[in-house]
Amino acid sequence: MARLAVLSYHTSPLAQPGTGDGGGMNVYVRELSSALARLGHDVDVYTRRDNTHVRDVEFVEPGFRVHYVTAGPATALHRDDLADYVGEFTDTVKTLFRCSGSPDAIHANYWLSGLVGHRLKHELNIPLIMTFHTLERVKADTFEAESDDRAFQEAAIVACADAVLASCDVEAAQFVRLYNAEPSRVHVVPLGVEHAFFSPGYRPQARRALGLDSDAAMLLFAGRLQELKGADLALETLIELRRRGRHATLAIVGGPSGPDGAAVLRRLHRRVAEAGVINQVTFVAPQAHQLLSSWMRAADVTLVPSHAESFGLVALESSACGTPVVASDVGGLTTLIEQGVTGFLVAERDAVHWADVVELALDAESALALSNAAVLRARQYTWRRAAESLAALLDQLASESLVRC
Repeated sequence: MARLAVLSYHTSPLAQPGTGDGGGMNVYVRELSSALARLGHDVDVYTRRDNTHVRDVEFVEPGFRVHYVTAGPATALHRDDLADYVGEFTDTVKTLFRCSGSPDAIHANYWLSGLVGHRLKHELNIPLIMTFHTLERVKADTFEAESDDRAFQEAAIVACADAVLASCDVEAAQFVRLYNAEPSRVHVVPLGVEHAFFSPGYRPQARRALGLDSDAAMLLFAGRLQELKGADLALETLIELRRRGRHATLAIVGGPSGPDGAAVLRRLHRRVAEAGVINQVTFVAPQAHQLLSSWMRAADVTLVPSHAESFGLVALESSACGTPVVASDVGGLTTLIEQGVTGFLVAERDAVHWADVVELALDAESALALSNAAVLRARQYTWRRAAESLAALLDQLASESLVRC
């Protein structure tokens, strides 16, 4: 069995998704690490200590540990400030490796962790597996550029990584097209869903449990509040449906994230007041991952209006709950949703068009067919299957020479 060191520098897998820098990546690292441990592998996750109340090591379950590494102040930092402490984090992780023995491979998550993994690979001769979760050149291609330096660093990591994990064929093609990745080193390992939590249920009961209107058509947006995720379009869709006389509500589940998060939340509140939909829009604090399923079961439609998505875990989890998804026609969402069968993809960023598509999804006959098809499609995705794919890759890398930078 393999020993795997997982780097999750900027956010802990045990942190609350939906706020700060916590989102789908937290779920990914936690669930994949857990699934690998249950297959008999040893998994150690290393993350930056962002508060003084955590122990040095949290034993999550047999074979799965989270190490909190001091690098910079023990407080939450904006991602723009985190780069200053990458070197300190790398030095400490290297020391921990020397104390406990080097792992068989390093799995770095997000580009900041990739900086750590890139250096450790060369200094300790350990294979590097890379998952980016988001890519600067993809965001620049579909939304807006943030950092030329980040794109340069990502390209350097791609060139050196022994394996780059893509969540779907679309993301794999982006690595080749935008980063000149060697196709043979790009491996598609789809994410999974915890079907014990995310499964169909009785919508009226879910609404009663959450204290929601049982008669209105309920829309759900779940995710971090930042420009990239497009919560403003979800709100404008609700406003357009209300203008048409539709008895509809919207729940926005998540908290501000990143430098623009607070401004995004303020704009949403201001627009709610301007449009007179205060009683129809509910802002909900980030929910524990397993509790998010109740909101998905309560909703008639989940909206995923992101400008870019490498995969779209919310869309998959909503589908597993039997709630149809209306999503942007971008990235990994195009592989999760079969148009008109399990949900709808929308290319335009226009609330009128989104409202038209949502009304299709709300049609009683269509909704039942979409729900059944979505559940069946989601059953293909499990964390155990993802872990088995990664374990097979670990075996492969053990018999190969390291890629030369």
